[in-house]
Amino acid sequence: MSDTPRSIQDLYRHLLMRRSGADRLRMGCEMFDAARALVRASLGAPRGEPDTPELNARVFLRTYAGDFTPEQVVRIVAHLRHAGR
Repeated sequence: MSDTPRSIQDLYRHLLMRRSGADRLRMGCEMFDAARALVRASLGAPRGEPDTPELNARVFLRTYAGDFTPEQVVRIVAHLRHAGR
């Protein structure tokens, strides 16, 4: 669902596609970094705190759990929680 008029969507896409591929990649990376920071903050991880295996598992669950089967989620979380041991 979108409440944005089609003409505005088309204009936005046109302006976005005028940027270089490198600019679009940079923008995507910055958006991902911002989203990850929001997820970490929502999990109570202080800013600048290094990632721990448990935090990585919780970030994965919050971000990607719906993209995998329950069996895959269990395996991935187990791997993340035991990484670095």
